[in-house]
Amino acid sequence: MKINIEDLRRHYASLSDEALRAINRTELVEIARECYDQELAQREPPKKAERLPRPVIHAAPLDEPEHEETQEAAEDELDVESEDTPEWSREAACVCTFATYAGNNATSDAENARDVLTEAGIPCYVALRHINATLAPPSRSEYRVMVPGGLNFEAASVLDKEIFNAEIEAEWRAHFAVLSDEDLLGVNKEVLFGGLLDRIERVRRAYDEEVARRTNTSNQQP
Repeated sequence: MKINIEDLRRHYASLSDEALRAINRTELVEIARECYDQELAQREPPKKAERLPRPVIHAAPLDEPEHEETQEAAEDELDVESEDTPEWSREAACVCTFATYAGNNATSDAENARDVLTEAGIPCYVALRHINATLAPPSRSEYRVMVPGGLNFEAASVLDKEIFNAEIEAEWRAHFAVLSDEDLLGVNKEVLFGGLLDRIERVRRAYDEEVARRTNTSNQQP
């Protein structure tokens, strides 16, 4: 089985410190061991965007955040939005965030998410939030992709399909690649996919039951 080094690196980078150190290094093949050692020695902040389960399109490139001085407050949040912020912004929901730190390109990631939602016909805009901290965490900035509150789940689904699912697939491929033949063939697929299939069934059931409830209510009205 051919092992993709970049997939391995992304997989280890996506793990928490605890999960990374829980890996038994002696069970890894040589290439995987090298990637593991590099990640362990050069531990950096999480590289994945934080996805939230739950504020019209700006064609101009996003401004890069300016790192501000720390303030007296332990944590101070400030949303910086465009003058063209839509009227629905007060009812908006954050569908995903892209944190800035050395080595990543949150601006490009946010623009990509915005373009994907635009292509799908979902109104959105990007807000830049500065988080200033005087405690251990350093000051940072993040881009927040905002959509109308009533479209937050649809937007999240679009982003999952067009962006995040590919990253998850790469992580799973990297995970399977480092398993021994015995462990790989011993995977219980019903358990492995059970959570995903259960989520799909629950969401479909919730939607169908709500449609049925409203239909019944409408039929009962005089």
